[in-house]
Amino acid sequence: MTLSHEDSIRLFRNSAPYINAHRGKTFVVMFGGEAVLEPSFPRLIQDIALLHSLGMRIIIVHGARPQIDERLKLRSLQGQFVDGLRVTNKDTLECVKDAAGSLRSQIEALLTLGLPNSPMHGARIRVCSGNLVIAKPIGVRNGIDFEHTGVVRRIDVEGVKDQLEDGSIVLLSPMGYSPTGEVFNLSHEDVATQAAIALEADKIITLSHLEGLYQDDASNKASIIRTIELHALQSLISNDKVNGESTCITAMIAGVEAGVERAHCVSYKENGAILKELFTRDGEGTLVMQNHYEQLRDADIDDVGGILNLIRPLEQSGALVKRSRELLENEINRFTVIERDGMIIACAALYEYPEDASGEIACVATHRDYRGQNRGERLLDAMKRKASQHKLNKIFVLTTVTGHWFLEQGFVEQSIDTLPPVKQQMYNFTRNSKVYLLELA
Repeated sequence: MTLSHEDSIRLFRNSAPYINAHRGKTFVVMFGGEAVLEPSFPRLIQDIALLHSLGMRIIIVHGARPQIDERLKLRSLQGQFVDGLRVTNKDTLECVKDAAGSLRSQIEALLTLGLPNSPMHGARIRVCSGNLVIAKPIGVRNGIDFEHTGVVRRIDVEGVKDQLEDGSIVLLSPMGYSPTGEVFNLSHEDVATQAAIALEADKIITLSHLEGLYQDDASNKASIIRTIELHALQSLISNDKVNGESTCITAMIAGVEAGVERAHCVSYKENGAILKELFTRDGEGTLVMQNHYEQLRDADIDDVGGILNLIRPLEQSGALVKRSRELLENEINRFTVIERDGMIIACAALYEYPEDASGEIACVATHRDYRGQNRGERLLDAMKRKASQHKLNKIFVLTTVTGHWFLEQGFVEQSIDTLPPVKQQMYNFTRNSKVYLLELA
């Protein structure tokens, strides 16, 4: 699909807040050797290089399983796996070193590409790789000697930071080195996870052959998970309700459990998926986090502009009473908002009538792109809690449009006479709003 001139301008402008938010942040980008086999792989590397050019500190971690298998086959050697781990004997280790070295050179060459007709013309990106991962052997498990298969002992944090500070992309292969001079074959998800944890990365981005993680519903129909909190994902996994690439799931959970703020899973097959995930509000794949990035909170003075932008279309349609900026500034402490990545997408206000032990819910609004996903219910629950905290026994709402929704939430239609006296005197008969009341337990 070709974007129009106006669409291109709008897309670029809308990405600006994310460019500013991500600049200077540390991202670990992880993909398996399968991604390298895709015809679109050079384009993926160009997208990662673009992240670097926009000021992100990038650590790339690659896998090499299919490339190792290919070299074993060429040498007429048989690979052995136990519990998903490759047993790396001496001959297999040579294939590991050969595959990892070849992939590292291929990725470095793509990151260096700067021809006039290439997206990164003139970028002059430096790539650093080396003995930055210190490993130890897995040893013998259940009677199986894994020989040269290892796990990450530690990441050379200072070494990696020095290279990032110097403006380089750091490239880590699935190999580690021991102080005794041995080489170990590592899983790339272990390297990526430990690097993200040790460097206190802001994100770990995993690339999958799938669009993201999928959840099975009651009819066993899979739907993509766009955003999910860690505990909810773990619950789904325990109930065998999640489908996804196992290496991605492992890295995402381990990273977020250890304090990485956000973990993403996007497709390496989808053109520009990593850019859409990072630079658009709704993303492209799956985001896993400790805390939901849609934050429900009390409004403050900095939210006035966002609330005005949200309610203005509803005021113009007559669904809401018009409020001036000055009035909203004076009443901002009455408002509760839902914020999504810096944008106010829903709001509601509670006006108290203590003499009548009641409160009015007003200015309930949800952005048109985010309706139908229980945000109204979340706001209403917040209003109920606030009213109860202030010793109010009932809440009411005056509306001309959304009466059915309030009825569904347990409100009962009442006459104007049930309103507090002060509110009765202020009632606008021209609007002819209906009154709905809910008794609080």
